[in-house]
Amino acid sequence: MNIVDLTHPINSQTPVYPGDPAVEIVSSGDLDKDGFVDHKVSFGTHVGTHIDAPAHMIKGGKQLNDIMLRRFIVPAVCIDATTGFDANLIDAIEIKEGGAVLFYTGMGQYFTQPNYWENYPVMDQKCVEALVRKKVSLIGVDAGSVDSGEDFPMHKSLLGNDILIIENLSQSVQELVGQHFELIALPLKLEFDGAPARVVARLA
Repeated sequence: MNIVDLTHPINSQTPVYPGDPAVEIVSSGDLDKDGFVDHKVSFGTHVGTHIDAPAHMIKGGKQLNDIMLRRFIVPAVCIDATTGFDANLIDAIEIKEGGAVLFYTGMGQYFTQPNYWENYPVMDQKCVEALVRKKVSLIGVDAGSVDSGEDFPMHKSLLGNDILIIENLSQSVQELVGQHFELIALPLKLEFDGAPARVVARLA
């Protein structure tokens, strides 16, 4: 069995979406002085590799704690989106109802660079419609967003159709292109609109 970690680490250098709060880490326990090590960590709910719940963009939408745990452990497939998102590729895949689709855009390698937040491919409505036809429950991208601009139409369309969104997958998603696998994407149990998650793929 092969397990692929798709998660960026969270530390004081973790980049955040422009305008989001920066990660702050403060020591609150010193081994020599206090006999233990502890830290106070402050970050936004959409830092690093994270999951968006409908409440992130939809008024009255579900928060993470409203979503059944089984939706975060699902069969999945990965599509190559390095030349852009393509609804035809989504229509052509085999995926179980309630499963997940990950998209490899190649942006994960630029996670710590400024252009990561500026020059990334974005989804379109035809792709969302294809995902809805496939009855997909969860999608993931190795980019900071599925939208460009401030209105976030793709977020609203996906989340409005109860399709959860994973953003900031690591470059390791490249290893999964064209493969079927089990996706385990467990967010922190926060009663909010989103949360960082440990995301891994388990291949037979």
